[in-house]
Amino acid sequence: MSSPVRVRFAPSPTGPLHIGGVRTALYNYLFARKMGGKMLLRIEDTDQNRFVPGAEEYILESLRWIGIEIDEGQGVGGPDAPYRQSERREIYQKEAQRLIDEGKAYYAFDTAEELDAMRKRLEQANAPAAQYNAITRMQMRNSLTMKPDEVKARIEAGDPFVIRLKTPRKEEVRLNDLIRGWVNVHSSAIDDKVLLKSDGLPTYHLANIVDDHLMGITHVIRGEEWLPSAPLHVLLYRYLGWESTMPQFAHLPLLLKPEGNGKLSKRDADLGGFPIFPLQWTDPTTGQVARGFREDGYLPEAVVNFLALLGWNPGTEQELFSMDELIATFDIAQVHKAGARFDIQKAQWFNHQYIRQRPDSELAPTVQQQAQAAGFDCSLEKAEKIVSLLKGRVNFAHEIFTEASTIFNAPTTYDEAIVAAKWNDDAIRAVTAFRDALQTFDGDFVADAIKHTLGDAMQQAGIKQGKIMQAMRLALTGLGAGPDLMLTLEIIGKDETVKRLESALAAL
Repeated sequence: MSSPVRVRFAPSPTGPLHIGGVRTALYNYLFARKMGGKMLLRIEDTDQNRFVPGAEEYILESLRWIGIEIDEGQGVGGPDAPYRQSERREIYQKEAQRLIDEGKAYYAFDTAEELDAMRKRLEQANAPAAQYNAITRMQMRNSLTMKPDEVKARIEAGDPFVIRLKTPRKEEVRLNDLIRGWVNVHSSAIDDKVLLKSDGLPTYHLANIVDDHLMGITHVIRGEEWLPSAPLHVLLYRYLGWESTMPQFAHLPLLLKPEGNGKLSKRDADLGGFPIFPLQWTDPTTGQVARGFREDGYLPEAVVNFLALLGWNPGTEQELFSMDELIATFDIAQVHKAGARFDIQKAQWFNHQYIRQRPDSELAPTVQQQAQAAGFDCSLEKAEKIVSLLKGRVNFAHEIFTEASTIFNAPTTYDEAIVAAKWNDDAIRAVTAFRDALQTFDGDFVADAIKHTLGDAMQQAGIKQGKIMQAMRLALTGLGAGPDLMLTLEIIGKDETVKRLESALAAL
């Protein structure tokens, strides 16, 4: 019987969470939910030099906003706590020592200067790779080249050292990636990676293997940038005696620049004028503010839908998916190998679709607040009518108030091209007749009644309504195009409508 699916998202608190990291978290979440499994959140903070205050809290808030529910881990708790790697130091030290004792790892006392000299020497010799490996380690200062007494004395004296993996010289390392198929690497291409640093903290390579094993992780779904390290991780599972419970790997495709050439970066986002982080981030050192999808007006469900289709396709024409639909449809085998182009226009399109689906009552308070802040009287009922009229014309909720400028502001200028083409004697007669009809209007000022009144007035004046509608809109809004005019007038109200018609007759 196979083990229950357990996946993990393991970001480093070195700054704001990149949108590519959000996609990685999303794919883990979709896979776990689809398989009836659990998702863990682990904070990989072993690189204390790169730790950024506030980054962990930012990660947690980003996942909450996007709708990813963590079953176990940091911020939630669980049976495998602690979930910060910096708090699990003794666990890693124990496993590193076991590798030393079994002859699968060794102490290395090389200084930074000695390592630099080795690399320069190899580069000058045109070596295929200037790295610490099965060949070069025998010329370096480590427990493989030193006498045991000297090694012991150095450790007892407190001399700094690291623990390195003793990579085999001639072995094939294989893994079957769920996305990329079989990956074969010869061990001669794998260097003797540092497992435990001189500060006693592990590197990613040791910590993630130990934690994934102890936390029962069954599937490691992570970015393509970790694919070159995967053979090393397979070796570690073998050396630690955990090969039979090694998780399955799936390395996700890169997110590419909008042009499709190269990995998406913050600079690309800055140049393109779009966010690359889920939430706004203020650098605690410089105070520099980086924009976020949330603050730019994107709805979380739109971001989820957009990210899900960056590298995965269900094989159908369907584009709009709720989270539940994504869970039901997601298949890791359908994730692409090739990188996915980051098309911000597509993200805006998704947001437009979800804005249209949002109930008017949810968007109305934003419009009301914007209107009141600009000095306009705006009831919640009026705001809801504005939302209903205009939400299909915008990509973001905050744009509705901008689109509503002709509702809140009577025209002070009129489109000259429309004036030249449409403002004639029939237009003047039509506007006059409609004004007169409204002055005696006595019912509810709603779109259907307004339309009926306009139709009667045009019929009595002997004017074909279709020929004067653009001129009528011009008189009322100053423009030649816009949303449904009758609904617009319902929101403006009778008195304001009559006032605008009179102003147009006087000005044009």
